[in-house]
Amino acid sequence: MSGDVVDRVLADLDDEQREAVIAPRGPVCILAGAGTGKTRAVTHRIAYQVLGGQVAPTHVLAVTFTTRAAGELRSRLRALGADGVQARTFHSAALRQLTYFWPRISGGARPTLLDSKLPAIRAAAASCRLAVAGAAQRDLASEVEWAKAALVEPDDYVARARAAGREPPFPLEDVQRVFAAYERVNAEREQIDFEDLLLLTAAAIENQRTIADEVHERYRHFTVDEYQDVNPLQQRLLDAWLGDRDDLCVVGDPNQTIYSFTGASPDYLRGFARRFPGASVVRLVRDYRSTNQVVALANRIEPESRLRAQAGDGPEPTYASYDDEPAEAAAVARRIAALRGEGVALREQAVLFRVNAQSEAYEAALADAGIPYLLRGGERFFDRREVREAVTRLRGAARPESETVGESLPSIVADVLTAMGYGDTPPSGAGAARDAWESLRAIIGLAEELAAVNPAANLTDFVAELAARADAQHAPPVEGVTLASLHAAKGLEWDAVFLVGLVDGTLPITHASTPEQVEEERRLLYVGITRARRHLSLSWALARAPGGRRSRKPSRFLDAVRPAPAVAERPKSVKATLPDDPTFARLREWRLRRAQDDGVAAFIVFDNKTLVAIAERAPASHAELAGVPGVGPKKLEMYADEVLAVLRGADVPSALP
Repeated sequence: MSGDVVDRVLADLDDEQREAVIAPRGPVCILAGAGTGKTRAVTHRIAYQVLGGQVAPTHVLAVTFTTRAAGELRSRLRALGADGVQARTFHSAALRQLTYFWPRISGGARPTLLDSKLPAIRAAAASCRLAVAGAAQRDLASEVEWAKAALVEPDDYVARARAAGREPPFPLEDVQRVFAAYERVNAEREQIDFEDLLLLTAAAIENQRTIADEVHERYRHFTVDEYQDVNPLQQRLLDAWLGDRDDLCVVGDPNQTIYSFTGASPDYLRGFARRFPGASVVRLVRDYRSTNQVVALANRIEPESRLRAQAGDGPEPTYASYDDEPAEAAAVARRIAALRGEGVALREQAVLFRVNAQSEAYEAALADAGIPYLLRGGERFFDRREVREAVTRLRGAARPESETVGESLPSIVADVLTAMGYGDTPPSGAGAARDAWESLRAIIGLAEELAAVNPAANLTDFVAELAARADAQHAPPVEGVTLASLHAAKGLEWDAVFLVGLVDGTLPITHASTPEQVEEERRLLYVGITRARRHLSLSWALARAPGGRRSRKPSRFLDAVRPAPAVAERPKSVKATLPDDPTFARLREWRLRRAQDDGVAAFIVFDNKTLVAIAERAPASHAELAGVPGVGPKKLEMYADEVLAVLRGADVPSALP
C-alpha cells in the first residue's frame, strides 16, 4: 500500500479508531459508544484492507439492518475508493443468494415472498376458529415473527414463550395453534416470509456442500454493523456464511440494546471474545456528537457508559414539570420556536416519546403554533386506523337524541369506545393492541381537556373539535420538527432534542415488569439523550388533561439527575382552568361567538391552553398579548382588539344578524 493511500485512509482518525482500522485480519470486536464514529471506523477498516491488497473487494460482505444504513456504508466505501464491496441488509443478501441457488435447491419456482404476514395470519386464525381483530392480528404476526427469529418451532412455542416472559393478547396455547396453522397456510400457498428467507438460505448452505463451497469462495471477509441487535436466526445465517473461518469484524454498543422484544440479543456481542479467544477488542469512547453536558448526563443515566465528550461545552440539559400534557406540549412548541429564532433549523430539532400515541399532543401544539413537523416511524395520529374508526363511531353517536344527561363527556366518549375494545385496564405486554389502546386513551384525554374548560361540551362539540384538530394537522410540510418514538430515533441525531412524557408508567413502560425489561427501558432513555448534539430538554406532565389529578410521578430514571422536586415540580397556577373564573368564562363565551361568526371550530380561534394563558396573564396591550404563548402574529392581528376589550369588561357583539 502506498504512503499516500495509507495517509488518506488513516487521516483524521483518533487513536482508538486507528487501532480498529489496522487490527489484523481475523475476529475483531469494536465496542462503539454513541457518537464515537463506528461507521467511520468500519468503512475505513474495509478500505484499508481493500486498498492495501489484503482482501479483494468482491470477497467482502458488510451487513447491517436497514437499507438506509447499507446505503450509507456503500456511499462511504465508494468515497474511499473501495468500490465493489457488497454492503447489504441480512434480508437483501439472503434474497440475492436464495434466488441464485434456488434451481439447485428445488426443481420448481421459488416461493412467493410475502410483503406482510397478516393475510396468512387471518387465514390461520380462521382455521383455528379464533376471532381476531385488526390490532390483535398485528400482535399475532409479531409473536410469530419473534418465535421464528428466535428459532422456536410451533411445538415448542408455549414453553419458550413462557420462559421469555412473552405476553401476547391471547393465551399462549392459542398463539401456538395459530403459529402452526400459519406455517401450514404458507406451505399450501407456496409462500415464505422474511424469516423463512433467512432460514432457507442458511439451510441451503448448511446442507448442500456445493452451495457452501461457492458461498465460502465468494465471501471470505465479513463485517456486521449494530451487532447488539442480531437475533438467533440472523446469527445462524452468519455462521453459515462464515463456515469454519473467523475473518469477522463486528461493531455494536450493548448500551443501545433496545430491541430484545423482537428477539434481538446482545449476548452475541458480549460473548464475542469468549467465542473467538484472542480476538482483537477495541473500544471507541470519544463522543464527537454531543457536548460535555449531554455526555455527562448520558453517563449518569447508563452506569456502563464511559463516553468522553469531544464537542466542547454547551447549555445544561433542562428539566421541566407541567400540570398536564397540553401544557407540556405547548411549552415544547414555544421552545422550538425560540430555538428557531436563535438559528437552530426546524429539521435539526426533534421531539421524542416512548409510545406513538403521545404524538397527538405535540402534533396539535406544533400545528397551532404554525410549526411544520414530520412524523417518523409511524402514522400521524388522526391517520391511524383505530383513531379513524373511533372518530367515525363518535360521529355516529353524536346525535341529539343520544346525548346522555348528567354523564360527563369523557365518560360518554369512553362508553362509545368500549365497542372497540377500550377498557380502564390496558392490554398486558407491548404490541399493536397496546398501541391501539394508548391511541383510544389519548382520545379520551382530549375529551377530558375539552370538558375541563367547557363543562357544558357535548359529544357533538367534541366531534367538531376532533375534526378541527385533524384538519389543522394535515398540511404537508416540506421541512419540520421530527416527531418520533425513542425506538424510531435510534441511529439519528439532532442539534436539539426534547424528551417528553417522562413519567413512571410510560418510561419505564407499565408492562416492563422484570429487572431486565426495566434496564432496557433505561437504555431507551440513554438512546434518547445521546441523540442530542447540543440542546437537551427533559419534561413530564403531572396529569393527562387540564384540571386532572396531578398524581403522576417523574420517571424513576431521573431521580438521581433532575433538580430537587421542590424546584422542578413547583405547582403552576390553575385558577383560570376553573369553570367559574369570570375572566375565563367571558373569554370562552367570546371565542364561541367569534368561531360561529367565522364558521370555524372554537379550537381554530384559540385552543384551550392559550385561552387559559390569556385569562391568567390578563394582558393590557397588544405587546403584552403578543407575549402570551399561542398568540402568533396572525391571531394578534385578527383578535387582539376584541380580546383586550373582553379583558377590560366590554362586550363584543356578534357579527351575525
